[in-house]
Amino acid sequence: MPALLALLLGGCDRPAPPAKGIDADNPLEVAARQRGVVRPEAASPVGVFERTHDLGRDAMCVVSDGAGKWRFAVTAAFGTSLSCTARGTMTRERNGWRMQFAGADGCDAFVHEQEDELRLPGRLPPQCTRLCPNRASLSGLRLPRASWSEADAQDLRIAGRDGIMRRPCAG
Repeated sequence: MPALLALLLGGCDRPAPPAKGIDADNPLEVAARQRGVVRPEAASPVGVFERTHDLGRDAMCVVSDGAGKWRFAVTAAFGTSLSCTARGTMTRERNGWRMQFAGADGCDAFVHEQEDELRLPGRLPPQCTRLCPNRASLSGLRLPRASWSEADAQDLRIAGRDGIMRRPCAG
């Protein structure tokens, strides 16, 4: 057993293999970029962010809405009978985006993507309380990126307050 431990610990001093650049002409890389599986070069919030958990599904779609502007729809589940659904617009700000929620004047938030996860702030303005019922909130919501594809974002289905599934980012 000590010999095995020494062998395992001996491998810890090895240098990391040299980093290789991305081969943009590789057919797998080309296909992955076309499908939206890997990040394109441009920094953009376009795509799908999604997480499933014990209480349901949190999801967000983002599509282009003109030069330097995007529109989004987001839903967060807090159990089978409680969810929060909102939509609005986004603009570029510093190293992230400013989300402005429709139907709640003064409700906006700076969000950023870190390690392929979109992160909303832990505290939203008081005007945002009208977005969610029964003290639920989008505060602190973290959504991992599922796709960089606008087509996937347009196809994402989110249940409305009436329970009917819709594609809020479609056309």
